[in-house]
Amino acid sequence: MSNEATRQDIGTGQEQPVLLPGHTTIGILGGGQLGRMMTLAGTAMGYRFVTLDPTPDSPCGQIAKQIEAGYDDVQAARELAQQCDVITYEFENVDAEVAALLERESYVPQGSSLLYTTQHRLREKRAIEAAGVRVAPYREITSLDTMNAAVSELGVPCVLKTVTGGYDGKGQRVIRVAAEAEEAYQELASTGAELVLEQFIKFECEISVVVARSTNGEIKTFPPAENIHVNNILHASIVPARVATDIQLEAQKLAAAVAESLKAVGLLAVELFVAADGRLYVNELAPRPHNSGHYTMEACSTSQFEQHIRAICGLPLGDTTLLSPVVMVNVLGEHLEGIIARTGQPDEEAMELGVIPKLHIYGKSEAKTGRKMGHVNLLCQDAREGLQWIEQTNLWRHTNS
Repeated sequence: MSNEATRQDIGTGQEQPVLLPGHTTIGILGGGQLGRMMTLAGTAMGYRFVTLDPTPDSPCGQIAKQIEAGYDDVQAARELAQQCDVITYEFENVDAEVAALLERESYVPQGSSLLYTTQHRLREKRAIEAAGVRVAPYREITSLDTMNAAVSELGVPCVLKTVTGGYDGKGQRVIRVAAEAEEAYQELASTGAELVLEQFIKFECEISVVVARSTNGEIKTFPPAENIHVNNILHASIVPARVATDIQLEAQKLAAAVAESLKAVGLLAVELFVAADGRLYVNELAPRPHNSGHYTMEACSTSQFEQHIRAICGLPLGDTTLLSPVVMVNVLGEHLEGIIARTGQPDEEAMELGVIPKLHIYGKSEAKTGRKMGHVNLLCQDAREGLQWIEQTNLWRHTNS
């Protein structure tokens, strides 16, 4: 590889390349908005990018060279490897076998092990527990008998989930009374997927921490975001999270512990429930940039996307100081026309509230209801002002109803 030095990974003792800007090409498995924003951040630093994605004119492919092929296309993956010095992925449902092949034939600092773990909820939960971090009580479900026994042990309400796949609320059913258990089991078992039953944690709020671990073992966490979901889709993230400072610090500590235990490289998003008694339970992991970390693009000294590039290339990690309170709000398909129209006129609500809106549009070809098409970062003096801006624009009135 050109323009590189080496450094030892303090976790493994093995030498890892330090890939410097200027002559380094980064390959991205996945051409969605996360890859797009990663490319925008890395291009500013002097890196070049190639993405592999089956969608013509993908969001990332609009600003990087694109290999148009499926994620399970071995030949295309090898072509990506030949063109790049390092390969990363922008979402966790990349074919793990292809990732393993690339790991053997090229440089994939994230490896395939973390993908293998986080693509499977049972493996993920066991890995979190192995890090000494709490998860909601759960049971593996293999039959209707084990389902009934688990509901009896964990109590109701509880949540039945497929072990693989599923996002934004898909692949799961909430069981509020024991009589609903059989129907929920039959419905999800019919998919052929493995199942897990989780105790429903009565939580005050959900927070998430994006943590970065470099190839040299350096770890830094971003300030926790408080997440608000509507219809099982992330609606808004509020930073600083409206929880006690000691809870925020504990969440960052737990996220760092998980990243270290898993020997993660790059970003790891750790979603946590804050229970009524202040206890933290890890809900899910995502080994990539995360929707709830988009606020970092304007509100932190270093964005999550630049941090990911730094981590996989072996550069020193950037400072994660929060520069301003911020509210991130997702722009779904039903909001897209309205938010774009607002950019052509003075924003009276923003001026009145002292809010600075920063719009990011992802370049997806089709705006569908419920599909993430962009986001707005609302820099403000207090989160209440950002939330008030969202309400006063009326663009999210159906979302909030």
